[in-house]
Amino acid sequence: MECPTSAIPFRIGDKWTAMVVLCLEDGPRRFTELRAALPRVTAKVLTETLRAMERDGFARRTDHGGNPPHVEYALTPLGRSLLALVDAVREWTARHLDEVLAHRAADSAVPRRDTAL
Repeated sequence: MECPTSAIPFRIGDKWTAMVVLCLEDGPRRFTELRAALPRVTAKVLTETLRAMERDGFARRTDHGGNPPHVEYALTPLGRSLLALVDAVREWTARHLDEVLAHRAADSAVPRRDTAL
């Protein structure tokens, strides 16, 4: 039997989906507006993220036509339901970030042997 979690289209844990969800929280935005709000994401990765969010039912792409073409992205009701998860992660991070960073610093201070297999 397949593990149930492997069948769930759960994209919120990837690097950019949560950020796109937050960018779309207040309403539809154009691709260029999303790029401006997320300057560290490449156009290719943002396109891939938006397509995956559309595929999983989290976002809707609306082509308004016109000259020049006008395309907007918006959260679906399913996508909006992710906001509670993003808020929970933000709250957890606010409480535990210092602890996580301290663990990382302690771990990086430990000498490592080359353990090639």
